Amino acid sequence: MKPKPTVRTAQRELFRVELVSLVDMAHPLVKLGEKINWQVFEEQLGKTFDGKTGAPGINTRLMVALHYLKYQYNLSDEAVVARWVENPYWQHFSGRPFFEHELPIDPSSMTRWRKRLGEAGAETMLKATIDAGVSMKVITPSQVRQVNVDTTVQTKAIRYPTDSRLYDRARERLVAQARKAGVSVKQSYERVGKHLVMKASRYAHARQMKRAKACTRKLRTNLGRVIREVERQGDFPSLSRILTVCKRIHAQRIDDKDKIYSVHEPEVKCIAKGKAGKKYEFGQKVSVAVSSKGGWMLGAMCITGNPYDGHTLQQQMEQVERMCIKKSGQKMVHVDMGYRGHDYGGDHTVIVDKRRRGETPKRIWRWMKRRAAVEPTIGHLKSAHRLDRNQLRGTIGDSINALLSAAAMNFGKLLGFLLALLLQLLESLLPNDRKCCAA
Repeated sequence: MKPKPTVRTAQRELFRVELVSLVDMAHPLVKLGEKINWQVFEEQLGKTFDGKTGAPGINTRLMVALHYLKYQYNLSDEAVVARWVENPYWQHFSGRPFFEHELPIDPSSMTRWRKRLGEAGAETMLKATIDAGVSMKVITPSQVRQVNVDTTVQTKAIRYPTDSRLYDRARERLVAQARKAGVSVKQSYERVGKHLVMKASRYAHARQMKRAKACTRKLRTNLGRVIREVERQGDFPSLSRILTVCKRIHAQRIDDKDKIYSVHEPEVKCIAKGKAGKKYEFGQKVSVAVSSKGGWMLGAMCITGNPYDGHTLQQQMEQVERMCIKKSGQKMVHVDMGYRGHDYGGDHTVIVDKRRRGETPKRIWRWMKRRAAVEPTIGHLKSAHRLDRNQLRGTIGDSINALLSAAAMNFGKLLGFLLALLLQLLESLLPNDRKCCAA
């Protein structure tokens, strides 16, 4: 069933403290809670609930607020719920009328709620931050006419993919799921596999590569034996996915394309971005769109696979058009040389950085120099807003993580703007002699 609406009465309670009397109503988080249109989330997520059956769902505003705070302060599900109990401002932002001393939800509920949220719901959370900035007159149509687009990689929470460990992990997962499905595996190679993985790593460390490769070949042979033993016992639908993954791992070679690098995340790709410190990154490509003026996140989307950057521009600009305000008009899109030969066919003008000042008009060159401002924005997304190492599972988790990270970036900028307004107000209230002392 849908979450029950919060009913507020004029009658005060004797044994509970009202948050209105506890918090400062001029605090940036309180002001921002008033600017966000929470009703949009009720309409978006209300379609995913059954009208009559089941227990009432968790309050939508509470879950949306917890995810904003989670990505803003780079916290886990457990940590954000624990800190919510300690912080009255977080509780007021979540729509709670009284101060609460207990956990509002079990942290595992956030995982299940994200599945209900989906990519469309995460886009709604990003758009809500843009709409709040427009209503506060922080984001103007002129700011979003100049857009910087670039791609980065959000790495996945997997171990470094060595062949020996990958063969052993695939065998281990296949044996566990087969036994869970009722299939008897006579020889699991559990102890042998653990011993061979250690020997392979030690031989490789000692530069005895022939011995290390022999251990790796033995691990591959053991995986093939387990695969054939499971297949001989019949067709089991619950094992089709893990069998497909294990067969691909068993068959792939060092020079193959579209290799599998993780058993539990087979969609992970090996992406080279030309960095000196990180030659290869294992994850998914993410395209971001940032306003040249103001640095507002206008779009973020996860691109499955490893396509050419220029072939991602069409999808990215379609998302920007869904996010941006209607009166922004035609946009100038600034991209780097990795977008040469792009396939964008929309109404907006795409300018590829030529790195030569004399070939471009002065008016356009000024905005082209601002294109590099997207790089520190990507750095902030990775270091402060959980884009660096994605902990969410599957391709839907990749899309949600990228969008919520971008929403948290706008969320923090809105809080900074409201804090600056508060400081200006406090400074205006100070007497002139105290202003001189403060200066």
